[in-house]
Amino acid sequence: MRPPAVLPAARSGDTRLRRAAGPTIAGWAAGIVGTGLVVWSPDVLFGYHSPSAHLVLDSVDACVALLVAYLLYGRFVRRRQWQDLLLAQGLVLLVIAGIGLAWTVEASGLGPAGTLDVWLPLALRLLGAALVAAAALVGPRRDAPSSSELWVVGVPLVLATATFSALWAVRSSLPVALDRPGALAETPQAILTGHPLLLAGQGVAALCFFVASLVFTAQAAEHEDSLLRWLGPACALAAFARVNYVLFPSLYTDWLYAGDVFRTGFYLFLLVGAGREIREYWTAASRAAVLEDRRRLARELHDGVVQELSLIRMESHALPQEHPSRNRIMAASDRGLDEARAAVHALGHDEDEALGSTLHRTARELAQRYRVELEVDVDDSIDADGAQRHAILRITREAVSNAVRHGHAGRLCLRLSRDGDRRRLVVRDDGDGFDVLRATGAPAGYGLISMRDRARGLPGSLEIDSEPGRGSTVTVTW
Repeated sequence: MRPPAVLPAARSGDTRLRRAAGPTIAGWAAGIVGTGLVVWSPDVLFGYHSPSAHLVLDSVDACVALLVAYLLYGRFVRRRQWQDLLLAQGLVLLVIAGIGLAWTVEASGLGPAGTLDVWLPLALRLLGAALVAAAALVGPRRDAPSSSELWVVGVPLVLATATFSALWAVRSSLPVALDRPGALAETPQAILTGHPLLLAGQGVAALCFFVASLVFTAQAAEHEDSLLRWLGPACALAAFARVNYVLFPSLYTDWLYAGDVFRTGFYLFLLVGAGREIREYWTAASRAAVLEDRRRLARELHDGVVQELSLIRMESHALPQEHPSRNRIMAASDRGLDEARAAVHALGHDEDEALGSTLHRTARELAQRYRVELEVDVDDSIDADGAQRHAILRITREAVSNAVRHGHAGRLCLRLSRDGDRRRLVVRDDGDGFDVLRATGAPAGYGLISMRDRARGLPGSLEIDSEPGRGSTVTVTW
């Protein structure tokens, strides 16, 4: 009985899930441990008063967010997915809220300290977190608008302008979200500092990032996306950063706190994901260029060498039957055509094609070419790398060609099976057969030598079972 093909896929799915969940579990563990130390170790100082370091972290976070947003815009242009668009917009909003917007509003005197300069960045960060969560929940859908980069930058600017206008209209009635002088004077052990709405806003943002972390991890396991894989732990750290901002709102002070470290960790994970995405993009681009060049060579071979060899074979029919070179020319033409077509096939098809699909197509091609009946029984769960697949195909072509041209076979059977960790390819024919000892000894032909060498390179072995008058069986085991 053929082994079920779903078992390798199930194992592959479990492996992908473990790979995707590993970094996310690490991010959650770091957030839980760090936040636990802050809450249950009140005697340990977790804050550091440094306005310059605060500014450096804010600048680094903004630069990374812009880089990843630009990368996401490139993905959006290629894939037209809502997820990429919403993620890019969310990051742009986080950049707008984090490039000194609070200090700019405060320095411009647009409202009392602790009101507009706190509520505006909070609202924009909350909108950015909501867009990140929406990107996770939307998933990889391909119905995004096909417009320009204005969708990435324009929507966040419109949201920021609308939020500022709304808060400006009610600026006189805005409560004091945070007493900046008091917060700056306090040590970082002081927790739950600020207006209840300020704490609630950070809590809602944390919930958005928690949801995004779990959903992105599940999607990374399903779609094998490097950027999604690192978005899981990144959003986990972003969520714990908001939890720590509930404990102490260092985001609006000169204190560096655990929340600021987790927030920077969020952007560093994004940077790692961006690096992986860039590397995969250029790898895919170079591979596409190689494949296109291979297809070009395949077309040149098909339209040049194959056509010329076909012409030589056709013209050889015009030679008299008794001409001593007629049969040799036709045999050489046949061998050249087979080699050229094998090269066209190898150059013109994707190297990632499954072994079963390749054998099925090769069998159909050989059956049509030699006008024989070729039965195929292939276990589709068996796979091989590019070098192994090429060797197996060449052995199959040589075995079928020998059976038809030398053994005058009319019916062949090709079987690919599995026996534990061993794979076995069998080509059996009903031809004339031959003396194996004489054919495989010192005067063995190049075709049999080539088959044996290719089998050894798998690594594996080649066995030939044949007798005159009862056909032959070629078995490759690796």
